[in-house]
Amino acid sequence: MPRKEIDLTCRVEYLSILDEDGLADAALDPAMPGELLLKIHRAMLLARRFDERMFAMQRQGRIGTFAPVKGQEAQIAAAAVLEPDDWLVPSFRETPSELWRGKSMESVLLLYGGYNEGGAIPPGLKNLPPSIPVGSQTLHAVGLAYAARYRKEKQIAMSFFGDGATSEGDFHEALNFASVFQAPVVFICQNNHWAISLPRSKQTQSGTIAQKAVAYGMPGLQVDGNDVLAMYAAAREAADRARSGGGPTLIEAVTYRMSVHTTADDPKKYRREEEVQEWVKRDPIARFQKYLAEKGLLSPEKIAALEEDVKSEIHAAEERWVRFTEKAPDPLDMFDHAFAELPAHLLEQSEELRRELDQTRSPHENG
Repeated sequence: MPRKEIDLTCRVEYLSILDEDGLADAALDPAMPGELLLKIHRAMLLARRFDERMFAMQRQGRIGTFAPVKGQEAQIAAAAVLEPDDWLVPSFRETPSELWRGKSMESVLLLYGGYNEGGAIPPGLKNLPPSIPVGSQTLHAVGLAYAARYRKEKQIAMSFFGDGATSEGDFHEALNFASVFQAPVVFICQNNHWAISLPRSKQTQSGTIAQKAVAYGMPGLQVDGNDVLAMYAAAREAADRARSGGGPTLIEAVTYRMSVHTTADDPKKYRREEEVQEWVKRDPIARFQKYLAEKGLLSPEKIAALEEDVKSEIHAAEERWVRFTEKAPDPLDMFDHAFAELPAHLLEQSEELRRELDQTRSPHENG
C-alpha cells in the first residue's frame, strides 16, 4: 500500500492590531467602548506602579521574593472579557489580572510578606490563588471548566501560564482533557521568551507555541501580547467560543519580561541589554497611550493626573497593609506549643528568625 497524505488543517494565525506607534488596523479594531479602554489603561498603569513599589519594598526587606510583571500588563485586556462568575486561574505573574478582577493590593502585599491571609479569596471573587508550581494551574482551570459544563452552567475558566509551563506534563494533560471533554476553558500562554534563564528556543522546537493546539484538536492563535486590542479581540473570540459550547482555545501571547524573573534573579547574567531595549520600544502601556491619545481619550495632562491618583491609591493600600501587620501575631509564635522542648534544628531556625526580625523592626518595636 502506498503512503497517503492525511488531510490536516495545521495553519496558525498571528494577530496584531496596534503597531508600535499606536496606530490601529481599522479593519481589525474590536471597537471597544471608550469607557472600557480608559478603565483598562488605568488598571495597566496601576499594575506597573504597584509593581515598582513592591520592588522597592522587597529591596527594603519589607516583603519577600515576588515575580515582577513589567512589560506584561496587556494581559488585563484578556481578563477584561471574563464575566464576574467566570474563573481566573493565574500563575505568579498575573497580579495585573488579579487586581482587575477585584483582588486588593494589600492582600498581594500580605501574600508576599509571608502572611497566609494574603491567599484568602473573598466571598464572590472567583480568582484562584496564584500557582507557584509551574503549569499545575492549567489542570485546575480545566477541572473548574469541566464542572461548569457538567452542571450546564455558562461559566468559563481562563488560565494563564508562561512558556516554560509548556514543557510540563500538566500542560499537555490539561489541553488533552479539555479538548476531549470540550471544557469551556481559555488557555493563555504568556510567552515572555525566558523561563528564568532558559530561552524559549531551548524550550521547544515548535515554530510557535500556538501550534501545539493542533495536536489536541483545538483552535490555536498567536497574538501580539503587548497589543491591548489584539489581546482583547483574541480572548473575546475564545471566551465566546467556550461559552457557546465550542470548547477550549490556546492563545500564545508573545510578550517580554522587561524586569527580573523574580527579585532573586539577575537577568544580566543570561540576556543582552540590547534585547531588553528592543522590547522597551514595544512597551504595552506606551503603545496604548498613543492609541488613546489619537482617539482623543487621553492627554499628557490626564496622564499626569492619573499618575497622582494611582500613586495615592497604592499609598492607601500600603497603609492598610501596615495597619494589618502591626496587629498580626509575632512570627516567632510558630515555634511555640508544638514541642515541650524545641529540637536543636528548630531552635537554630528560631534564633535566626529572631535576629532577622530584630534587624527589620524599629527601635520602638524592640522596646
